[in-house]
Amino acid sequence: MRRVKTAIGLVLTAVMLFPVYWMVNVSFTRDEDMRRSPPNWFPVDGTLEGYQAVLDRQLPYLATSLVVGLGTVSLTVVVAAPAAYALAKLRPRGGGVLSFLLLIAQMIPGIIMAMGFYAFYLSAGVLNTVPGLIVADSTLAVPFAVLVLTAFMSALPEELLQAARVDGAGTVRTFRSIVLPLSRNALVTVSLFAFLWAWSDFVFASTLDQGGDHQPITLGIYHYIGHNNQEWNAIMATAVVASIPAAVLLVIAQRYVAAGVTAGAVKD
Repeated sequence: MRRVKTAIGLVLTAVMLFPVYWMVNVSFTRDEDMRRSPPNWFPVDGTLEGYQAVLDRQLPYLATSLVVGLGTVSLTVVVAAPAAYALAKLRPRGGGVLSFLLLIAQMIPGIIMAMGFYAFYLSAGVLNTVPGLIVADSTLAVPFAVLVLTAFMSALPEELLQAARVDGAGTVRTFRSIVLPLSRNALVTVSLFAFLWAWSDFVFASTLDQGGDHQPITLGIYHYIGHNNQEWNAIMATAVVASIPAAVLLVIAQRYVAAGVTAGAVKD
């Protein structure tokens, strides 16, 4: 029975990973072999033209995505961490209503928010700017971050915070010196998700930054696709390169994410 379950798991894993393999395979395939039937299951007579195109054309897009991703992470943590601490430990009036509103905010479709941002950015003169895109991407990450951090901080021992107050630490000092270091796992978790959302965003980018000088990698891939020009090996090579930072971050932060997403689920 165990072998059957293992075999089923391997088959399902192979099915889910096949698009990733095919992306890599196509990134090495020559243009003249792209529509070959049957297709080559391995990159026979492979080429690096797609990756050369990435170096020639896509580096500015990758740099912009990196700036937007890091900016989104910074803004998310700066806003969400104090808000979560207040909801978890200071318990302000109306905190339950605010938590419910944050949950509702997660259900709003991104395209609706993008149209609202477009109208506001157009009047404010910040359309097609990197800071505007950072703020827009943060609206997806902040509600999630507040909910995760609130659950984590609620599980922190109240006795520890009371001991800090007895030693003379104020609310800000307690938050900075006690709560934040203990919330490392949750902070890494929300930072990772914020970066991945910003890195893979297309709706906000295509709506708010399509005509700007600095565009993210999702638009860089999109620009390859035209009515009569579809450079599939370059598209897939760009997708492979764009996937590397996310994969590396997931591997590095795996144990922090596993601890962060389960924190606060069980209380003593």
